[in-house]
Formats: sequence, structure tokens, C-alpha cells
Amino acid sequence: MKRLVVVGNGMAGMACVEQILAYEPRFHITVFGDETHVNYNRVLLSSVLAGEKAADDIVLHPIDWYRQHQIDLRLGVRVVDVDPENRTVMGDDGSVTAYDTLLLATGSSAWMPPIAGLDTDGVFVFRTLNDTRELTRRSGPGVNAVVIGGGLLGLEAARGLQVQGCRVTVVHLMATLMERQLDADAGHYLAGKMEDLGIRVRLGCTTTAVVGDGRVEGVALEDGTVLDADLVVVAAGIRPNVALAYKAGVHVNRGVVVNDHMDTSSPEVFAVGECVEHRGVCYGLIAPLIEQGKVLAATITGNRGPVYTGTVQAATLKIMGVDVFSAGDWSEQHAEPVRYEDRALGIYKKLALRDGRLAGVILVGDTSDSHRYMEWLRSGADLTAERRHLLFPPPAADAGLGVADMAESATVCGCVGVTKGAIIAAIHERGVNTLSQLKECTRASTSCGSCTALCQDLLRAAAPEFEEEQKKVMCACVPFPEDRLREILRSQKLRSVQEVLDIYGDGVGCEVCKPALSYMMDMLWCGDHDEDRSARFINDRVHANIQNDGTFSVVPRIRGGVTSPAELRRIADVAEKYQVRMVKITGSQRIDLLGIRKEDLPGVWADLGMPSGQAYTKGVRMVKTCVGTDFCRFGTQDSIAAGIEMERRFEQLYTPHKVKMAAVGCPRNCAEATVKDIGLVGVEGGWQVVVGGAAGKGVRKADLLATVATTHEALEAAELFFQYYRESANYLERTYDFVERLGIEKVRKDTVYAPEAVRRGLLDRLRKSKARAPDAWHEGRDPKHPTQFIPLIPLETLA
Repeated sequence: MKRLVVVGNGMAGMACVEQILAYEPRFHITVFGDETHVNYNRVLLSSVLAGEKAADDIVLHPIDWYRQHQIDLRLGVRVVDVDPENRTVMGDDGSVTAYDTLLLATGSSAWMPPIAGLDTDGVFVFRTLNDTRELTRRSGPGVNAVVIGGGLLGLEAARGLQVQGCRVTVVHLMATLMERQLDADAGHYLAGKMEDLGIRVRLGCTTTAVVGDGRVEGVALEDGTVLDADLVVVAAGIRPNVALAYKAGVHVNRGVVVNDHMDTSSPEVFAVGECVEHRGVCYGLIAPLIEQGKVLAATITGNRGPVYTGTVQAATLKIMGVDVFSAGDWSEQHAEPVRYEDRALGIYKKLALRDGRLAGVILVGDTSDSHRYMEWLRSGADLTAERRHLLFPPPAADAGLGVADMAESATVCGCVGVTKGAIIAAIHERGVNTLSQLKECTRASTSCGSCTALCQDLLRAAAPEFEEEQKKVMCACVPFPEDRLREILRSQKLRSVQEVLDIYGDGVGCEVCKPALSYMMDMLWCGDHDEDRSARFINDRVHANIQNDGTFSVVPRIRGGVTSPAELRRIADVAEKYQVRMVKITGSQRIDLLGIRKEDLPGVWADLGMPSGQAYTKGVRMVKTCVGTDFCRFGTQDSIAAGIEMERRFEQLYTPHKVKMAAVGCPRNCAEATVKDIGLVGVEGGWQVVVGGAAGKGVRKADLLATVATTHEALEAAELFFQYYRESANYLERTYDFVERLGIEKVRKDTVYAPEAVRRGLLDRLRKSKARAPDAWHEGRDPKHPTQFIPLIPLETLA
């Protein structure tokens, strides 16, 4: 078996290895990676810095993938020498590894311009996951950050630092941002959008030095200006890593020179990725490198035939709310420009045509047609007949014509090299019907997102049970889906509603987003956050349920529906003392006191001496029980004890919506456990734990989560689901909608069937939250606000 040594564990190298494995070659593969991480998507580092994704979200090849393919992975080992005569490589750990075939995927390094002081503490590049983590650690509110370089990477770094709370200035040598991708007009639009985000932009400025005594204090410009800085990011370009190529004895110009079959000048040495030079071009974007890898895999496995002839370069700026796309040669030399701009909307579009064919395109503010233009660029189609509709195509008579016209080999997702054929195969062979399933199966649409619409079109055309996925933003004040917001809050450690509104919203908020954000804060930080009572409903501020006449109802907690003569006497005394207008037995085995005045609430709570039943909030309402083995002739399990204990574990915690539970001692189901959010059903020899039931406007039988032998196991399964629902559901999403949306298989996989570390994490966070969740009625003795229990004044009396 031949020995293939791959130097470089990045996106290009591993994409090539994936293709090599697809040919089922007889290789023993060793991969060296000088980072200590498995292969991850570098395209999404800016999303990690901006708090939009976690590091685990961008992993492309988990450690199990290497094991599955019997790849010898050497993480944290840098190859420092190549001996081409003996065909060995030497690692910085002293190891010597023999090869029959050597694949150099060494990538590139950040170019450091001749600026004094770049070795000062606080100067960073932005190339790796470690760089991202260190920038995240150093950034925060009050930190002054200067980004040197206004290209793609520099702008994405600037936005990431800005959402971390830094005051950010971008210093760019040229007069136009992203001058390699944008003309002056487009650059002007982009600069305005960056300024609107709160990022200062200094154009046409030469940086002369980073100043500071031991650590960064400022950045000096040629005009004498010194910008305050606590950290500096250098994003001034890249240089191919070719040192090992020289040692391997292959031909090197700016990069490792390869031909159309991706051969180097040595038959045993190959190269792919940013270290390569093909027809005089070194590529720094991922799509060309994926195409190179496919050709090289064919060559290296003896399936010589495919050729690489170059790639139409395209760039997408990945900043939320700033849409920029550029591809091809958009210069106007020997070209006919076609333009559209709307300054009020911030939209700029420019096409460059040569001999009736598209040569280049720039889109700012609206990139929805980027795939149509890329297809024209790749195909070289004659657009003479399309001249009237280049910028604004007419409505299609056949909605599926666009995808039908695409060849099976056409690339849909350039970031990870997914073709139309691969997507169709996933639909037909693996039952893919949704965008989420497609992402998981093929990784299409997981990077820059520019292919999402095309992926949806392919699903719509080919998937027999296509399901449209629309992630609703929370509201217009905070235009992000809730799962994104949870990750942003967690990664950036935002601990107040106002912080979120200031950075990601309109600074004000509304009755929709403020309660939802308040809940997220409580859930994420287990009570360790800055509580903003103005973000809560009136019910949550006074811990009682407001009625139609301005009075309130009070429902004390009666765990499991089991009370005592002493509690009943206190309830009766309170009803008489405060002239309660109605005492109501509820369907939840509790007692409701209706018609209580706001100013009487603290006294009522004190006299009752019972905990809050949370009938006023999104939380645990009750656990309904039957008498179980205590009295029932048919009882198989102690439902009273199990129900009371479950209520104790969950009470006083906030949830996305109200939670109603039940425990029954046998399958006769006298307390309706199978139509509750969480139910424990006693069976011979154990318990069934069911979730997601409903008996309101609609009736839904709960799904079986697990069957267990002991009450301890049943309660733990309930805890796992309860915390999973708290952390993963959208605000105001009931458990039955949540379970249907995710599917019970996924719920089981993420809870009762999850690895031990995941289950332990859910339980630990639940217990930490519980420890910080006091009985809200204690505020009757110590109000949070001087007017918390002041009587409401009807508006008509103020007229």
C-alpha cells in the first residue's frame, strides 16, 4: 500500500483527501496539521468572532472522520523539512515519516507590511481559530481596535470586533474599500454601510507605526494622526507558504507551479490550495481550491483525465446586513458597463459586458441574482437577447427553468464544492427534503450562504416532500432568528436586554422582543444577569395574573394537587380577610383566588405562607397526579411522590411557554399525563416518560421519550427534556410545537440518548438555574421597585 503524506490539515488539503478517498485508492494516509484542531471552515471564522457561530459549528471533519478512514492524524506537528532523495518529511517533534507521494497543502500566511511595532503585544493577524479565540478574549466594551486593511478579511474582522463591543477603526491604504473587488462607486456605498454599523473608516491612509510601551497604545498614520488602540489586527494580504516546496525541489514562482492536471515539476510531489500557482495566478478564495482538489485527486489516484483551467474568482462579504458580491473582471476597459443604483436603498449593481458576454459583476445591497451572474460567467453565454433584462429579469413562466438548465456538474456551493448532481443524489438516495437536511448531508449553504436560494430552488424542484424552511426573525427591532440570538448572547456574554438592543437592535425594543430577550438572559445565565423588569409583562412584574377589571388572581402552589387542612384553613382565612370575590377549584388540581387588589398582593402572599404557583408567567404551572399506589387498587407506581418531586425540581423556573405536567400510577391515565407537556406514566416494572402532549385548542398525544425502570431514571429523563426545551425552543413555543418541529427522534438523540457529557451538562445547568430561582412571592417583603405594588389608577379617572 502506497504511503501518502499530506502536509496541511486545512480546507483545501482535506477536500482533496475526500476526493481521493472517493476513488477508493490503496493509500495509507498521514496528515500533518500544525494547529491542534481538526479541519474547520475558515470561511466562517468571522462568524465565530462576531458571535454568530460557535467553534464547534464550523468543524468540517470531526476526529471520528479521520478514524473512520484510518488516517494517521498528527495534530500540532509542523513539518519543518523534506528530504526528496529519501522521500521523508521531518516534524518539529523530531519525527521522520516516509512517503511515496507527498501532497503539499501548506496554505498561506498573513503578509506583514513594513510597519514599525508589529511585534508589540496586542497586534494580531486573523487567520486561524486560535487567532479568533484570542481576539474574542481581548475584545469587549471600551476596547479601541484598529484594523489595518480594508479588504474582505479586514472588514469581516472589524465587524466581529465591533459586535464584541469594541470601538473599531479601519485604516486602508487605498481610496476604495475592497479595491480588488469593487470600483470606486461600489466602494463608496460599502464605506457608508460600514459607517452606519458604527465602524469608522479611514481611506487613503498609510500606517507608519504601532506605538506603545510593551503593549499596543495607538496606531500612527503618515499624516501625523495617532489613533487610540488597545489591539490591532493586520489584514493586509497573504503570501503562499512555499518553504517546504523549495526543500522538496519543485518549481516555485510566487507559489508552487502546477499544470492543468495539478502536477508539479516532481512526479512524487503534488500541491493544492493557496500555496499553488496555476497559469500565473495564486488563488486566495476557497471555491477555486475545491476545484483544484477534484482534479488533483483524479491525477494522484491514477485516474488522469480531468483538467483545471482556472476559475472565475468571486467574493462575498459575510457581514450581517451588508450584502456585497463581486466576480470576474468588472473593469470598463474594452467593456460596456450596465449600471443601476438607488442611493436611498443603498443598492448598487454593475455588469461589464465584452462581445455580448458577461465579463464581471459587482452587487452591493442586493445580491439575490449572484448565482445567475456566476452561471453566465462560467458558461460564457451570449447575452445579446437578454440585454433588456440583465439587471431585472422578467417573471419566469417556468419557475423551475433555472435549475433545469443547470448541468449536473455545475457547482452550486463553491465554498465546499457541492454540485447540482450531488444535491440531486442526496435528495433521491438519502431522502433529503429540507434545507437543514441538505446542509447536514452535503454541507452546501453552510459557509457564506450565497447559494441558499439556489439550494432551495433545487429542493423545490426535485424533493418529493419538500418543506419550506423559514426562520422567523424575533421582530423588526432585533432582526435575528432566536437560535442565532442565543448563540450571540452566549459567545459574547451579553447579560442585559439593553445591551442586545443597543448592539443588534434598534436600541428601544418592543413588547415582542423584550420579554423574549429577558427569558433568554435568564435561561442562558442561570439567573446571573442584569434583570430588566421593564422587559417583563405586568404579570411577571407583580407575580400575579391581571384580570379584566384590573384586579389580580393568586394561585398558591399545591404540589401534585396534594394539600392539607392547615393550608386550606389559611386559604379560607385569606379569602375572607381580603374579601376575595371568587374561590375557584381549577382543572389543574389547584385553588385560584380571584379579584385581589394590587396593593393587597404582598399581604395575601404573607398570610398564605405558600409558594407561588406561577399561574401568571411562562413557567411550571402544575404537576397533576392520581393517587397511585397510595390508595388505588390498580396503581403500579407511586405517582403522588413522583409528581410532587417533579414539581419541586422544576418550580420557580422560567420556560419558553407555560408547562403543564402529570404523573399517573398506571396506564388508566386518570390525570391525563399523555396530553401534558411532560408526563410520567406508571407501567408494570417502571415508567414511561412522554413529552409534547396537548389538550387545549388542539389535542395531541404525547410522544414516548423513554421507558425506564426506576422513579429516579424517570425524573432524570424529565429533567433532560425540560432543560433541553428551555435552551432550544423559541420563546412562546409550546412543547408540542417544539417536539413536532424537531421530531421526537432528534429530541431523544439530544437528551436521553446523548453522550454522558451532554446529559451531564443539561442537568448541571438545570440545577444551577434552580439554585438561583427564588420564590417570586418573597418580593412582597422586599419589593424590587417602590411602585411595584402601588394601586393601578384607571385612565378614565385622569381625564
